[in-house]
Amino acid sequence: MSGAERAGAFWDAVRGEAPVPPAAATLGFEFVAVDPDRGTIELAFTATEAFTNPAGNVLGAFVAAMLYDTVGPALIATLEPDQFQSTLDLNTRFLRPTRPGRKLGHGRIVHRSGDLAHLASELTEPDGTLIATATATARVIPLAEARNAV
Repeated sequence: MSGAERAGAFWDAVRGEAPVPPAAATLGFEFVAVDPDRGTIELAFTATEAFTNPAGNVLGAFVAAMLYDTVGPALIATLEPDQFQSTLDLNTRFLRPTRPGRKLGHGRIVHRSGDLAHLASELTEPDGTLIATATATARVIPLAEARNAV
């Protein structure tokens, strides 16, 4: 089933029929490509001057947030409209500093067994230079449970 045939809030945002979540919008989130059959996603982010530390580099927390907002959608793209994901852990490796500007996120499902998924993502400069990587573990949960979290 192609993205045009898929249903749910995630796919509405992919098709531009609904806004991306506010946290994603803050990161300058943009869909580039998604392949739910392969469990991969490509995104773009725009790091602004507001994301910088005193040295003028993008603060690591924003880099981690971009990686986090890449692994989750890689899994969400494969789920049913009434399902969501809950990230259990995120491990980030910062490889080099980066300045404000466009960044590319590449995410994928490494392995899924039942409700548990192991995910990975990379954040690069537009020229392909690797900035940081992350691995994560997530659990598939009912969307209603995610909405009712306390």
